[in-house]
Amino acid sequence: MAPQVLWTPPSDARSATRLGQFLTFCEGRSGLEFENYDALWDWSIGEGLEACWEAIWEFFDVRASQPYQRVLDRRVMPGAHWFEGARMNYAECVLRNTNGRTDDVAIVALSQSRQRLALTWGDLADQVARARLGLQRLGVSEGDRVAAYLPNIPETIVAFLAACSLGATWTSCAPEFGVQAVLDRFSQVEPTVLFAIDGYRYGRHEVSRVDELAAIRAGLPGLRRTVMVPYLDAALGFADGAMAWDELLADSAPLEFAQVGPEHPLYVLYSSGTTGLPKPIVHGHAGVLLEHLKVLGLHGDMGADDRFFWFTTTGWMMWNLEVSGLLVGAQLVLFDGDPNHDGPDTLWQLAADERITWFGGGAPFFTACRRAGITPGERFDLTDLRVVGSTGAPLPADAFRWVYESVSPDVLLSPISGGTDVCSAFVGGSPMTPVWEGEIPCSYLGAAVRAFDEAGSPVVGEQGELVLTQPMPSMPVGFWGDDDGSRYRAAYFEHYPRIWRHGDWITVTDRGSCVITGRSDATLNRGGVRVGTAEIYRVVESIEGVLDSLVVHLESPDADDPGTLVLFVVLEVGLELDDEMRGRIRSGLRIGLSPRHVADELHHVAAIPTTLSGKKLELPVKKILRGGDPEQVASRGALKDPAALDAIVDIAGSRS
Repeated sequence: MAPQVLWTPPSDARSATRLGQFLTFCEGRSGLEFENYDALWDWSIGEGLEACWEAIWEFFDVRASQPYQRVLDRRVMPGAHWFEGARMNYAECVLRNTNGRTDDVAIVALSQSRQRLALTWGDLADQVARARLGLQRLGVSEGDRVAAYLPNIPETIVAFLAACSLGATWTSCAPEFGVQAVLDRFSQVEPTVLFAIDGYRYGRHEVSRVDELAAIRAGLPGLRRTVMVPYLDAALGFADGAMAWDELLADSAPLEFAQVGPEHPLYVLYSSGTTGLPKPIVHGHAGVLLEHLKVLGLHGDMGADDRFFWFTTTGWMMWNLEVSGLLVGAQLVLFDGDPNHDGPDTLWQLAADERITWFGGGAPFFTACRRAGITPGERFDLTDLRVVGSTGAPLPADAFRWVYESVSPDVLLSPISGGTDVCSAFVGGSPMTPVWEGEIPCSYLGAAVRAFDEAGSPVVGEQGELVLTQPMPSMPVGFWGDDDGSRYRAAYFEHYPRIWRHGDWITVTDRGSCVITGRSDATLNRGGVRVGTAEIYRVVESIEGVLDSLVVHLESPDADDPGTLVLFVVLEVGLELDDEMRGRIRSGLRIGLSPRHVADELHHVAAIPTTLSGKKLELPVKKILRGGDPEQVASRGALKDPAALDAIVDIAGSRS
């Protein structure tokens, strides 16, 4: 039986939404008729794969100084090349939105470290041109790497677009990252210029990064210059040889753009870095441009009238996606600080004050709001809000209900799933597709998403490996320094030859919707019954008094031994993991999943170790419990709360 429908597309979705208009556009180009979104998607991953991506280019009138010779050279993975021959620049496609809108606001920035800022499109273009000239004076040219140790503030976007306009390659880390985590990333790409801040304020706490910055600079021997953005205290911020932001922008200049090929490196993103060195994932100009126009402009139905907010740091790919809201002319609303500074309503107050139309956050944020019992739709005027996005972890069904009951019954809820690997999502919402409780509504256009069983055959209605059977433009150009492509092939293509294996468990329904149930490399397989870790969390975290959890399965080499299931829980203040609470948790797992998935060990911890973007450290915790060196299996500088690992280490010691 299908789950409850929580939202239905309006009757005029085909004519009133950009996705509907794109469907009609594709009909006109192809001579075909598409009855609905599902028919368009089938075409976009089949006979119309190349035609669909070409239509996206034409629909959004992508600017290129030299046209492409062909859309796709061949349907192979890896090794597919898109839009060969084109010469273009991502930053030029962003800043052409300045035309006729010089005085319109492009970026609004809220921060706990300084006053609210607003930049018009004219301001943005002028600052990018000035920063571009400043970078040229520092010797930056096409192919150089420019790095940033900056928060989500307008200066970061200006610096990124300026570097991009020169054909330089951008890379960034949030200032919450520790020294080693930053060096693990930046040292791989050897930047020539570093942008940085002196510190920041998080809630009521002032956090200086002066010492960390000194260590980072010392660890990057190829660095020519550091540009400082005074953010916390200008008196703290200027180490020897550093240039002030205002000095970089001192001189005006015409706005120009280096014309580069479609695969020219736009930016380098990094895998989570919880085990070993993070993978430096290279994304090209055309792939990012086309993919983000599709995701935001079509599936997000986003345009020049929107005010787009996603709570993110510069160390998460969602920052890169948020910046691309500028591609479709949307106003960005940035926030830097503690999202709970004024209580769980903090970001909803911001949404009301700034009249946000497109609001995004991590799945744990919405779950925390539900647990806190807040009702933003009653407390604040959210009448402008029309889309809510969620990612970073599977969104549980009760959080779906909370959005429609406590935020707005009219919003399109778009839980998306993809990753840093493609700097985008494979699946998410659509203004032409219903929202079913607990399910991601659809696969995105051009994303040939399938669930594969162990034999490599597609399955429907059963859990399988999330794979892509056709190439996408935003698949990485490669990994930085991986000259023979061996690391890239090993990451995605070894399990199923010529098929992208993403590493998530997915169930595709006969409605075309799907459910993501966690990472496939952290699957729990007990007595032949496989469940994703997200299924465990859904059950455990619905139990009253449980705030968070993490589970690992320590398999046994003995085929007759089911191994040990170890569950860590965070409880509400004042609660203990006594016999009564243990019983409730075990009963919930037995009834909600199966007797095989009742935890063998239960441990109470103060916090669950996660990355800065909120991903739980399942595999590193598993390795620690098996005797691994904590300093080798997890980079503490990449963790939201490095101390959260200490309890795991202590428990591992007591177990051994």
